[in-house]
Amino acid sequence: MQRGTLPSKTNVRGRRLASGHIQKEEREQPIFTTRAHVFQIDPSTKKNWVPASKQAVTVSYFYDVTRNSYRIISVDGAKVIINSTITPNMTFTKTSQKFGQWADSRANTVFGLGFSSEQQLTKFAEKFQEVKEAAKLARDKSQEKIETSSNHSQASSVNGTDDEKASHAGPADAHLKSENDKLKIALTQSAANVKKWEIELQTLRESNARLTTALQESAASVEQWKRQFSICRDENDRLRSKIDELEEQCSEINREKEKNTQLKRRIEELESELREKETELKDLRKQSEIIPQLMSECEYVSEKLEAAERDNQNLEDKVQSLKTDIEESKYRQRHLKVELKSFLEVLDGKIDDLHDFRRGLSKLGADN
Repeated sequence: MQRGTLPSKTNVRGRRLASGHIQKEEREQPIFTTRAHVFQIDPSTKKNWVPASKQAVTVSYFYDVTRNSYRIISVDGAKVIINSTITPNMTFTKTSQKFGQWADSRANTVFGLGFSSEQQLTKFAEKFQEVKEAAKLARDKSQEKIETSSNHSQASSVNGTDDEKASHAGPADAHLKSENDKLKIALTQSAANVKKWEIELQTLRESNARLTTALQESAASVEQWKRQFSICRDENDRLRSKIDELEEQCSEINREKEKNTQLKRRIEELESELREKETELKDLRKQSEIIPQLMSECEYVSEKLEAAERDNQNLEDKVQSLKTDIEESKYRQRHLKVELKSFLEVLDGKIDDLHDFRRGLSKLGADN
C-alpha cells in the first residue's frame, strides 16, 4: 500500500494567504492609486530618510467597508512597505515641491513619498485630506452609536428593576429578566472597552509626543535640506548655464556640419566637373595626336587653295580680257551694223537703179 501524502506547509500557507487575499479584496476596495518612491524615517537617528523601495511603486488608498476605515497600502514585490491606517489626528505635510510625509503612531514611524511631479503630490495631499475628514466622520458616528447604546442599556436596566419591583409574576417577567441580563453584560463590556480605549488613547498620546519630537527633528532636517537644496539649485543654475553654452556650441557645430555638408556637395560637384574635364582632356590628347597629320593636310589644302586662287586670278584676268573683247566686239558689231545699214541703203539705191535700168532695157528691146 502506498502511504497517503499530506499537504505541505507551503501549500497550506499559500491557500490561507490566497483565501485571506480574496476576503481582503471583497472587504477593501482601492479608491485612489498613484506611483511614488517610498521612504521611512531612520528609527535610530529620527532624522535621515531610509529608502523603502529601490524604484517607484504603486501607492493606493483602500476603504474597509466592514471596519469603516481607510488605509494607505504599498507593496514592493512580495513585501508590504506601507500599511498605514488613517486617523483624524494625522497630518500630511508637503516638505518640497515633490516630497510629502506623514507620521503613523501605530507603526511608530514616519513615511515619506517622493513623486515625479508636483501635480501628483497635490492630488495625493488632497485625497489624504478627504480621507482624513471621512475617517473623522466615521469616528464621530461610532461614538454616537456607543453613547446611544450605553444610554439605552442603562434605561433598560432601570426599567427592568422597576418592573421587577412592581411585578413579581407575569408571562413577560422571564423575558424581561433575560433582556436585563444581556444589557448588563453589554454595559460591562462597554465599560471594559472604554478602559481599553483610554489605554489606547494614552498610548496614542505618548506616540504623539514621540512623533512631535520626530517632527521637530524633521523640521531641523528640512532646514538642512533647504540649504542643500539651495546649494543644488545654485549648482543647477551653473549646470544650466553650462548646458546653454554647450547648446550654443552644439548649434555652432551644427552650423559647421551644415557648412561641411555644403562643402562636400561642392567638392563632389567639382570632382564630377574634374572628371568631365579629364575626359575632355583625354579627347583633346587623342585629337592632338592627329594634329600633325591635320597640319600637313591643312598645308596641302592651303597650297591647293593658293593654286586655286592663282588659277582663279588668271581666270578672272581672262574673264576681264574676254569682257573687254566682248565690249570691243559689241562696239565693232554696232559699227558694222551701221555700215551694213548704210551699205544696204546704198545697195537698195543701186538695186532701184538696176531695176530702172532693166526696165529701160526692156523698153528698148520692145521698141526694137
